[in-house]
Amino acid sequence: MSDNTVRLSYADLVSLLEQIFVKNGVSEHNAKILAENCAGCERDGSLSHGVFRMPGYVSSLNSGWVDGKAVAEIEDVGPAFVRVDAKGGFTQPAFFAAKPLLIEKVKTNGVAVLAIRRSHHFSALWPDVEPFAEEGFVALSVVNSMACVVPHGGKKAVFGTNPVAFASPRAGAAPFVFDQASSAIAHGDVQIAARAGHELKPGMGVDRDGQPTNDPKEILDGGALLPFGGHKGNSIALMVEILSAALTGGYFSGEFDWSGHKGAQTPYTGQFFVVIDPARGGNDVFAERVAGICDLVLEAGQDRLPGDRRHVTRAKAERDGIPLSLETYGKLKALAEG
Repeated sequence: MSDNTVRLSYADLVSLLEQIFVKNGVSEHNAKILAENCAGCERDGSLSHGVFRMPGYVSSLNSGWVDGKAVAEIEDVGPAFVRVDAKGGFTQPAFFAAKPLLIEKVKTNGVAVLAIRRSHHFSALWPDVEPFAEEGFVALSVVNSMACVVPHGGKKAVFGTNPVAFASPRAGAAPFVFDQASSAIAHGDVQIAARAGHELKPGMGVDRDGQPTNDPKEILDGGALLPFGGHKGNSIALMVEILSAALTGGYFSGEFDWSGHKGAQTPYTGQFFVVIDPARGGNDVFAERVAGICDLVLEAGQDRLPGDRRHVTRAKAERDGIPLSLETYGKLKALAEG
């Protein structure tokens, strides 16, 4: 441990985060799920969705915007369709409550979908899909968020960062997993850049007058993010709104009103999953085929695949501990002690 860094085991970080959640009105059951999610992001180097998010969780809880004790209602609405009303609580506990029924339907029918509404998602998306691939399934998930992205050529934020995550088994290696926003950059990364005083690359966002800017503070102060890839990213963002909100019965990114809850930060939206059993495709070497195409990509000159760096970071953290600055650790201890 250096003078400015403390290293915690994953279990110790989970325990500390659980204390914070429970201290701020989250049930013990929900707190454990949220703490494991947040600690896992920090462990794997997804810093914009790790402990950086804890003040936002606490602020949202204390504002009354989100119900930390919510118990989701699971609705079995078809042979391959599960709906969930998260009752104004966080998405992850609702997702975990519905997951056994979802997997049962996938095993029975070969494919199933899960539609979660009235939920708050405030984390990375890959932790939601990666475990499916570890069990041999293919999974795709999308979630919308708060309106902070202008449509291509537009002047007003309509979309959230609206990420898409995909996971697939891969023979001889960790699952192939990607998690990417449909915006040019994740909102959390903009916040981190603003806090650190760093400029962004061109093409990431606009200021409050709709003019291009590289200043993250201008983007956050009345400005907005841009879709990645112009009109192509715009189409994906719109698709995410349709699947995550229109299909689930959740809110569009610009539809909910949190003005009466000072300090609210967690978007009140929806999430959609498709999970597939690849064995039903009649291809009993699916994972080997996935590994083969991944190898071709690397042989063609790509230096790494999505998620590869995360696994390296995870292994290092499991060996050496999860590094936190003393300042961050002190703030977490203060939140836990109230």
